[in-house]
Amino acid sequence: MGVAVRVLISVDMEGIAGVAVGADVAPGTPEYERNRQLMTAEASAAVRGACAFAPDVESVVADAHGPFCNLLAADLDPRATLVRGRPRPHGMVTGIETVRAAIFIGYHGRAGTPTSVLSHTIHPCIADVRCNGRSLGEIGLNAALGAFHGVPTVLVSGDDTVAAEARDLIPGVATVEVKRALGARATESLHPAEACRRIETAVPAALAARSGAPAPLLAGPVTVEVDLLQEAMAEPPLLVPGMERRGPRTVRYAAPDYPAAFDVVRLIAVLSGPAG
Repeated sequence: MGVAVRVLISVDMEGIAGVAVGADVAPGTPEYERNRQLMTAEASAAVRGACAFAPDVESVVADAHGPFCNLLAADLDPRATLVRGRPRPHGMVTGIETVRAAIFIGYHGRAGTPTSVLSHTIHPCIADVRCNGRSLGEIGLNAALGAFHGVPTVLVSGDDTVAAEARDLIPGVATVEVKRALGARATESLHPAEACRRIETAVPAALAARSGAPAPLLAGPVTVEVDLLQEAMAEPPLLVPGMERRGPRTVRYAAPDYPAAFDVVRLIAVLSGPAG
């Protein structure tokens, strides 16, 4: 095939099959240790699917939950490379500018999504993020960075609300529903082995079908508005030159382009998070 196809597989934990409550994703709990294994298994399933699409594919797996140190390196499919630890460029999608397609595994809904399992956007301090007026969660923010670099997001897995959010943002994206949300802390989940089977099966077709302009594409200057959960959380971001306060809990920033907007949202989470 000439130059190998390089694929980014960004893996979060809240959307993994079997995960339902906060303790499932909190380092230090027995549930978290179990779910690290399930998270690694779903990541490996995506790698196997990518290799089925093209034998010479290069799979870059980005650990994208919490401290970015969750995946079990020794248990990950050995054909993948692993991006681990923080801080790092582009956060959850480090390396997005170097690949031809992106896959999001184990993702969750954006902050405020009704009955979405463990939904949030980057940090619990954030109530909403709007870019040029459109509300975006982690799926949208990360997919938009890929779109800026001409990289389509071809598949997203998680609960049924995640699948709906992804399809609304990215026309034609493939989705794998590994569980059904019954509330913010309750699910009806596939068996982990079945979830892995469905992911592995879906990835080759999703990579083969990638075509057209990636979405959501935010070209030119981007106005970012972030609603924080508490009034005090809106104060630390004002240390950033050019940041404006637009309401008791809302800050706004005029970014010259989308990558700058992406970084500003992450910075607001860092500055405002400790205030909570």
